[in-house]
Amino acid sequence: MSKTIAVALLLIGLVGCAVGPKYKRPVIQPPDKYYQEATPQPSSIADLGWWELFKDPVLQQLIREALKNNYDVATAAARVEEARAFAGVAKSAYYPQIGYGAGISGVKTQVIPNHTYYNYNFNLSWEIDLWGRIRRLNEQQRALFFASEEAQRGVWLSLVSDVAQAYFELRALDAELVIAQETAQSFGETYDLFNKKLGGGAASALETSRAEGAWADVLARIPDLERQITAKENQISLLLGKNPAAMPRGTALAEQNELNVIPAGLPSTLLERRPDLRQAEQQLIAANANVGVAKANFFPVVSLTGLLGGVSPQLSGLVSSGTQWSLGGGLAGPLFTGGRLKSQYRAALAQRDQAQIFYEQSVTQAFGEVSTALAAHQKLADSIREESRSVTAYQDAVRLANLRYDSGLSNYFEVIDAMLNLFPVQNTLVTYDLERKVALVDLYKALGGGWKLSDADWMKSAESVPPATTPPPPPNP
Repeated sequence: MSKTIAVALLLIGLVGCAVGPKYKRPVIQPPDKYYQEATPQPSSIADLGWWELFKDPVLQQLIREALKNNYDVATAAARVEEARAFAGVAKSAYYPQIGYGAGISGVKTQVIPNHTYYNYNFNLSWEIDLWGRIRRLNEQQRALFFASEEAQRGVWLSLVSDVAQAYFELRALDAELVIAQETAQSFGETYDLFNKKLGGGAASALETSRAEGAWADVLARIPDLERQITAKENQISLLLGKNPAAMPRGTALAEQNELNVIPAGLPSTLLERRPDLRQAEQQLIAANANVGVAKANFFPVVSLTGLLGGVSPQLSGLVSSGTQWSLGGGLAGPLFTGGRLKSQYRAALAQRDQAQIFYEQSVTQAFGEVSTALAAHQKLADSIREESRSVTAYQDAVRLANLRYDSGLSNYFEVIDAMLNLFPVQNTLVTYDLERKVALVDLYKALGGGWKLSDADWMKSAESVPPATTPPPPPNP
């Protein structure tokens, strides 16, 4: 007994560093500043909570409801619990595994008459982590658990971005619908005018037909826009985790808060801000630990086993009749596996290399996403300014064409042409405005927006969801 315990203590004392490579973060060379950025700034909009950036009360309400009820959020939370449980499974291997057993058996031979025997036992097994296999398994599962937490934060951030973008797209469709309805009303009045003049012989059939064609073309846009609005509302409903329904409206798209200068922060801090990059690194840590597990499988497993139990022909004497015990140590290792262990080790190395490549690719892609969103936000401001000039100029053209027509200096074709030119540039201006606001959403997501928020802060921001207001009915043409 004492010799066995001494050998066990000796083996425990011999446990040293775990086999396999130690993790080292890949060397990343971040740029000094983001491409298309004038001057790098230490502050960043990623430091803000989402409610500090998106200030429309209705949009905030929708985001809170989504964070509370979205299906992807619920799935991400379940995956965190799954990873936490697997980490617990790996940790249990540090401790002795103790079990129990009991049984009844009967014996009858020519020499021994019928006898019934009762038995019980407590058994123990404990793997001595001499080569660090269990430690590497725990390192792997712990990293996967941390990766699941980062994935959950990524889901929260993506959901905020998706709801904001869908809401802005909905408000853009609302704006286009109003433009189409107002344009259709103008063309309808023109058609009625020409139709009356045609009946009195003061207008030609050509003028009337052209006015009717322009009116019908714009009228055809209205049901299509209403179809798109319904589809967008259904998309938002799914993000909110509820059945399709009309969405409340708040601030118009053109009146949403606009930031002219967007601080992006230093590129070197992006690795600490974006949850998907932190997730990719934890997956790399897990893959690196798995290399150690595969390497430890080449070495023998040293274990302790123990048994304490008793056997008695009478149930009442099962304990009083005495007990039996045993304690021993074992060693088991591979001699010939047909190359299985070597192939498993090579596969683990390849998986680690893939995880490292994916991490480095994700970092490079992240720098590109920030630069793309920055450039879009900056350049689209110029597009909006010029397109606004175009809208103003065509509005003046419509006004002047009407004056010329009323003065008898031109026919109504000039008025129709001016109105036909105004309609598409009004829609283009809405499109540019939408794209710039989507670029702001993309930039907030690309920078890892809300990275300072703890998990409790994210959950707190989803509380106290106010009741949805009834959306106003869309105006009819």
